Amino acid sequence: MRFMLLALALAAASVVPARAASLDGLAVEVRNESEPVLCAEKDNVALSFASKDVRSFRIEAAHPVYLAPGMRDNWEADWTACDMSADPVHAAPGAPGRFTFYEEIEMWVVGYRFPTFWRPATATVRIGDRVEKGLHLIQVWMLRTDGAEEVLVLYPQDGYWRARPLAPRPMRNTAYGSSFLVGPVEVDGRPIVKLKEIVFDPKSKTFTLDFERGGKGTLAIRDLDENRLALDIGFDRPISDRPFAMMRSMYVTEFNNDVARIAVREKGAKAWREDPIMGFKSAVATDIWAGRLAPSQHNKSSPDMVWNSFSDGPTPKRPKSEPPPKLKITE
Repeated sequence: MRFMLLALALAAASVVPARAASLDGLAVEVRNESEPVLCAEKDNVALSFASKDVRSFRIEAAHPVYLAPGMRDNWEADWTACDMSADPVHAAPGAPGRFTFYEEIEMWVVGYRFPTFWRPATATVRIGDRVEKGLHLIQVWMLRTDGAEEVLVLYPQDGYWRARPLAPRPMRNTAYGSSFLVGPVEVDGRPIVKLKEIVFDPKSKTFTLDFERGGKGTLAIRDLDENRLALDIGFDRPISDRPFAMMRSMYVTEFNNDVARIAVREKGAKAWREDPIMGFKSAVATDIWAGRLAPSQHNKSSPDMVWNSFSDGPTPKRPKSEPPPKLKITE
């Protein structure tokens, strides 16, 4: 009997690490393409994600560690040392306005058309039988116990997304900060993802994205509470010839930024690696965190961004909310 128990213990010791290792998502190449600037309204931070194998992964927007109800916040734009006079201007293809695409008790989706934007608005947006063209912004609003809160936005003409969790009560709102791109990233004035058509399914809370370069992707709202918003991303095939995603943000100084630090869990490493965002160069990592440890005077309440669960299959490999599998011993 003692021998059998020892054999079972040794078996468990050998199986658990192997299974734990198998829970790790794929390692992807993370490259810092940021540039220094003086203007706080320019997205000078650019982290690109590349892999010839990735078909799905998870993005989380999580409140910074210092966030607290009653904290003084600042959402105002800072145009110090900014010159946007050379930016292109394209007139809207239709009359400016606000359009409610979908509405139910717990969620509604709203679109906006502005008078002008820096890129032509050409993508088609579909929700059920409702079809709109020439939109510059799509908002997803979710009900909370004391009202409603905007949690996700998409700019259809350049593929930029922003996400944030529900604000911890009694706070009513937090700021947006870093944005991200999902799909085949290319540079046209700045990094963008060109979208041909966007379809939203309210029942599954899933956006289906038809890319101009070919292929399709999905972005699904999976978990939303007062701690985080988790989004699952999927592609019909890997994007092997260019980055499949990118995070954009802003850093001017340690006290004026939307992201100040990065931490990566590198393939095979025994510990996380941490760097100032502008000093980071590159890594091959399974998990990436980018955010702040100290408050900034700009968008102080905006969320940190977490990237993980990279997979070569149709669903993310390892959602953080899932516990590791238990070892099963059969008699």
